[in-house]
Amino acid sequence: MSHHFAVWAPTPSAVRVLVDGTAHPMSAAEDGWWHADVDAAGPGSRYGFLLDESTVPLPDPRSPRQPDGVHELSQVHELDPAAWTDQSWTGRPLAGSSVYELHVGTFTTEGTFDAAIARLDHLVDLGVDLVELMPVNGFNGTHNWGYDGVLWYTVHEGYGGPDGLQRFVDAAHGKGLGVLLDVVYNHLGPSGNYLERFGPYLSEAGGNTWGRSINLSGPSSGEVRSYVLENALGWMERFHVDGLRLDAVHALVDETATHLLEELAVRTESLSAHVGRPLTLIAESDLNDPRLVTPREAGGYGLTAQWCDDLHHAIHTAVTGERQGYYADFGSMETLATTLRRAYFHAGTWSSFRQRVHGRPIDPRVTPASRFLAYTSDHDQVGNRAVGDRPSAYLSPGLQAVQAALVLTSPYTPMLFMGEEWGASTPFQFFTSHPEPELGEATARGRKAEFAEHGWDADDVPDPQDPETFTRSKLDWSERDTGDHARMLEVYRALLALRRARPELTDPWLSATEVTVDEDARWIVLDRKGPGGGSVRIACNLSEVTVEVPITGDVLLAWGTPAVGATSTSLPGESFVVLAG
Repeated sequence: MSHHFAVWAPTPSAVRVLVDGTAHPMSAAEDGWWHADVDAAGPGSRYGFLLDESTVPLPDPRSPRQPDGVHELSQVHELDPAAWTDQSWTGRPLAGSSVYELHVGTFTTEGTFDAAIARLDHLVDLGVDLVELMPVNGFNGTHNWGYDGVLWYTVHEGYGGPDGLQRFVDAAHGKGLGVLLDVVYNHLGPSGNYLERFGPYLSEAGGNTWGRSINLSGPSSGEVRSYVLENALGWMERFHVDGLRLDAVHALVDETATHLLEELAVRTESLSAHVGRPLTLIAESDLNDPRLVTPREAGGYGLTAQWCDDLHHAIHTAVTGERQGYYADFGSMETLATTLRRAYFHAGTWSSFRQRVHGRPIDPRVTPASRFLAYTSDHDQVGNRAVGDRPSAYLSPGLQAVQAALVLTSPYTPMLFMGEEWGASTPFQFFTSHPEPELGEATARGRKAEFAEHGWDADDVPDPQDPETFTRSKLDWSERDTGDHARMLEVYRALLALRRARPELTDPWLSATEVTVDEDARWIVLDRKGPGGGSVRIACNLSEVTVEVPITGDVLLAWGTPAVGATSTSLPGESFVVLAG
């Protein structure tokens, strides 16, 4: 038995690999890589790299497994090919699908992949198509949102490690569900990041609120780009993941002629052809730049889709009346109509929050709406509220149902956040578990100070380091089938089923969607025309009183009790109706 060890480390002048307690010299190549073949090493061997004269081993930047945490030795590990049973899986295209975002640690009481597998039948019954996991790569501590990852190639042991992720993906495929994985390439977490000891992984240029950016276009950036690209492709190839959600791509500083995102899209397309199933790339971006999702033939990056916060903001402010911070420019019914017609509200228009012109319009004739994800909740829009309160904490069941109808009958790709479908009462708060006391205290102080600036009492803001903050954020599955929760769940199921049944609702062309609003009466109507000439009309009443809406048709689904007349429909306060035209 022998194992080949390799590491890119152009910074040190000497590198040894410590394997099962014995140090072995490594040979340097001109490209900055070091190599060593070690006899008697193989699956299960613990190893680390000794740089220069150091006697403290560092984990492998490409570690496949970290059994004892991100500061400790790596472990030689390979997934068992025989454990896969998804050979007949042909994938799920994003267009026409719905997405369900979840955090492994709070989706169930146990907080593991195996416990999540036991809840997959709920997702199948709900009617979603793709499960999006928040980041699962290695971070320091026991629990975290996942955006403090430092070892991108490994899987957090607390969730079940790499074998647990393999079991989850295989089980999801067996039930007809695709799996997307959230990945973070714009920064590294504050604890356990040893990359700069090996080489120039980080850049001084383009630092963001989370720390220094990744060196994507500076000196020696070629290997850093490979580090990112091979990691991204590895999730889809080795772990059979069906696509990636790319965190905050606006924070990727890349001055090369071919942006990293375009390069990733090209290589993902090649991998998709090889594995014989669609592979999806979804960007999170606040740039409102359609070039992200414009095909490369037309000069874009060629990503599959992007999260679209303008849609969220327009729905949220219209329903709640909130106007603070980046919500300032949103709130009117016409603003809501604008985003339902063209995705971006800010499209070469003035943004008061940014104090400048922002965004660029899409061309609805060539850009299908399925390339934009619509949602009323996600981990950011809930967890980055001061107390992590969900819409169920401040909206009536009727307005929650209205929000669901607007998203699930829109021309965009809908996304749900775990528990939303039954109006979960549990919050989703910002939580960390930094073992270093000073880092934990700084995180807690920063969080409280941030919201104190906006008028919150610091004592009301949960301490992210308090274990109870994490525990409170776990879903309470016992409430799912009771009272208003059960009623809400049934409406979500019905909306998703209707979306699958009616081609008008999955037609992605904005030109086939007409939107009408009454600013004073606070109703909105979406008229969804299908490719076969059919029509589905969705009327939502955001006010507390009954309104007359000038549409009619056969009732397909409703929240409340609408009265459909010959020329109009009487719609109770805080309700919706879906009519066949």
